[in-house]
Amino acid sequence: MAMILPFQALKLVLILLSIGKVASSASFTLRSQCTYTVWSGTLSGNGPVLGGGGSELPPGSSIRLTAPSGWSGRFWGRTGCSFNRTTGAGNCSTGDCGGLKCTGGGVPPVTLVEFTLAASPADKDFYDVSLVDGYNIGMGVRPTGGTGDCQEAGCREGLNRRCPPELRVVDSATGKVVGCKSACLAFGRPEFCCTGDHSTPQTCTPSNYSAIFKAACPTAYSYPYDDATSICTCSGTDYVITFCPTN
Repeated sequence: MAMILPFQALKLVLILLSIGKVASSASFTLRSQCTYTVWSGTLSGNGPVLGGGGSELPPGSSIRLTAPSGWSGRFWGRTGCSFNRTTGAGNCSTGDCGGLKCTGGGVPPVTLVEFTLAASPADKDFYDVSLVDGYNIGMGVRPTGGTGDCQEAGCREGLNRRCPPELRVVDSATGKVVGCKSACLAFGRPEFCCTGDHSTPQTCTPSNYSAIFKAACPTAYSYPYDDATSICTCSGTDYVITFCPTN
């Protein structure tokens, strides 16, 4: 038997819907433009783990995930993966998270797309593409509609070719550069990691290494305090996250 709302309750629901005060979810479409299979990785900071933690994305494929309001987390790509189809056990050359379905973050160096969704329609979503943990493959994020600045952000394929020798991660089997470490990951020094005496925006400034990342990917975080040109905001939108964006 269908439930019939009392008139006043029904009126309140209609009013809330009309003025946009009912919190809504956001969807993420993950699509691959890579010429090779990439496996997505997902980690939740607040809210459910989306897509079980990760999925296989052959060239040209896509998946759609939905997150509730207030959700926060990150997405990344994994490459060179080999998994047991029954158990999900296995590992990846880059972005490894311990199995097909991630239970933790990706092993750096890894390109990240990070989100904090609005808790209410009056708030904004915050999102960015981060190279603070280094780079493995190109990634981009694009809002679809929405209000506010709603800009695209990303880092396209190719940073591995520009990576200084001392930051390179080389696949031992192929001899190819498969990742580019951040200076913090490579050297662990406070001035690169923004720790210790360098833990404030005033004492932790761009380095020659972060400048290489910023020149290649102007809309991505190149070091921890790279906020001014790297944080994006938007309201009331869904997002397309592209692995290996080409345009």
